[in-house]
Amino acid sequence: MNYKIDNLQYCKWSREVFQINRDAGLDAVHVTVVYHEDYDEFLKRVSEWDAHFKKNSDLIFLGKTYKDIEKAKLENKTAIFFGFQNCSPIEDDIGLVEKVHQHGCRFMQLTYNNQSLLATGCYEKNDSGVTNFGKEAIKEMNKVGIVIDMSHSAEKSTLDAIELSEKPIAITHANPSFWYKALRNKSTDLLKTLADSKGMLGLSLYAHHLKDGTDCKIESFCEMVAKTADIMGVKNIGIGSDLCLYQPDSVVEWMRNGTWTKAKNYGEGSKSKPGFPKQPNWFIDARGFKNLNEGLKKIGFSEDDVNGILGNNWYNFYKGIN
Repeated sequence: MNYKIDNLQYCKWSREVFQINRDAGLDAVHVTVVYHEDYDEFLKRVSEWDAHFKKNSDLIFLGKTYKDIEKAKLENKTAIFFGFQNCSPIEDDIGLVEKVHQHGCRFMQLTYNNQSLLATGCYEKNDSGVTNFGKEAIKEMNKVGIVIDMSHSAEKSTLDAIELSEKPIAITHANPSFWYKALRNKSTDLLKTLADSKGMLGLSLYAHHLKDGTDCKIESFCEMVAKTADIMGVKNIGIGSDLCLYQPDSVVEWMRNGTWTKAKNYGEGSKSKPGFPKQPNWFIDARGFKNLNEGLKKIGFSEDDVNGILGNNWYNFYKGIN
């Protein structure tokens, strides 16, 4: 059985988006439910998703284990897995780790660009690594079954997390810096360490993470995938598209600024281009998985390896979460 999984999306959720994901054949999607929300605000996001599940029960349902990916495949639906792009919902209370897991959280980033109570973000000048609270949070996340996600974290913090975690961690949406040196992209040494620990890298289709941005060619992307597979092993890579389909530019402004600054922070954008970048024309939405399938085969990947990259590798990783 082959599975198709996009391990990071943050779209403006609607029946249209859920149908697009079904048309793309996605059996599972890891969705961002939190950026800067505290615990009470997270519960509001859960209520919003409950409404989506009720209105679109023919298309989606809440996923909690790998068995839900199998169920989704059999029922022609998409299993939705909750994730946080920040640790803000656990506030400064270790007991909330178990609580958020009970409400469906299966992935949590220790940081979102900036220093957090748990670790250092990739936008900070000084990386002090995982904090004391972070060490305790990692233990608790391992215990309850929440994956440590270091997509927006700095390098030392990420290496610390790999060493501290008893279970493999993930970088759900980023690309290698050898291809494009974005702040969020990851070094070759880090990727080797991640692979040695049986961790997963979700390759991003977000234009700010791509060589040549919106104008990135699929051939360039697929060549990068091949080189990354040489570095990490093909079974340690998948897709985490970071799709933000139909989101207004006000959302990316909030993502970058939260409530922590009164100044304008443009993140990976700029004053002249402050909004969401356009997607490359070969990956406008999840239906671009078809183009990836063709592009990866064209440069020499076997059918088994392509199936792994487009979903089976994430499926196998999910089997180790709980």
